[in-house]
Amino acid sequence: MGRSLYASTAVTPTQNTDQHETVLAFLVARFPRITEHVWLERMQQGYVHWEDDSLIKEDTPFRANAKVMYYRDVPDEPVIPFKETVIFQDDELLVACKPHFLPVTPGGVYVEQCLLNRLRQQTGITALTPIHRIDRDTAGLVMFSVNPETRGCYQQMFAEGTVKKTYHAVAACDDDSIVDQRWLIENRMEKAEQWFRMAITDGDINARSTVACLSVQSARGLFELSPITGKTHQLRVHMDSLGFPIENDRLYPIALPQTADDYNKPLQLLAREVTFVDPVTGQARHFISTRELAWGG
Repeated sequence: MGRSLYASTAVTPTQNTDQHETVLAFLVARFPRITEHVWLERMQQGYVHWEDDSLIKEDTPFRANAKVMYYRDVPDEPVIPFKETVIFQDDELLVACKPHFLPVTPGGVYVEQCLLNRLRQQTGITALTPIHRIDRDTAGLVMFSVNPETRGCYQQMFAEGTVKKTYHAVAACDDDSIVDQRWLIENRMEKAEQWFRMAITDGDINARSTVACLSVQSARGLFELSPITGKTHQLRVHMDSLGFPIENDRLYPIALPQTADDYNKPLQLLAREVTFVDPVTGQARHFISTRELAWGG
């Protein structure tokens, strides 16, 4: 057991509705699986601080809408035996293509084995910050901010929906009449009873995607997907709602028992293309994944 070289971040809420008196109380409530004793130990060792590096102690008062930086314990985590690829890098932006099974940021048993920390070690740029996320199970493009001073410009693109993202997915399908058919899926998605899944519910629309079938071969369909909004697991849920759950999806339509990763059966979902106008340089950007799904004969 060691300590991560890079800080994780917890952002305090804008409204202190839970009436936390101290940062310690907020952290204990925010991370129920981590005991107060562990947080106290980290604070005593200087491993919890504000964004400006000033230390947070046991009695530090709660501060709204602030970044709490902390360093996670590193377990004997499994090594993901696949490599990421940097496909673009300048003074403002880094675009990487990640493999299946590799998380973008630390989570669960994965601390050093995540795309963010691998890229920090590879490039030496400790200020790297992901501008958006994709699931651990999904492969493909992820964009990172290099320069903290321009980070907000890129984050705003995603908030305003001016980035076009295109995915490919493979699903069981033996009906070649749907080739070239297109769907617009609009519904409401909320956390399911199982906290790690999402479900379609009644209410105002908050999730939109377009789906098109590109080809059908050997009882498998290749689909092109474009998320208009960015809800968790949105494309996986929308494909399932069409009757085409993505191949090797262990969460939809039902959650399968948790087992070790089967590297021979990756989720057949790929973040393939991203297109936008660079808010800093004004250049038109179009990046394409260096990976492909297991498709075709």
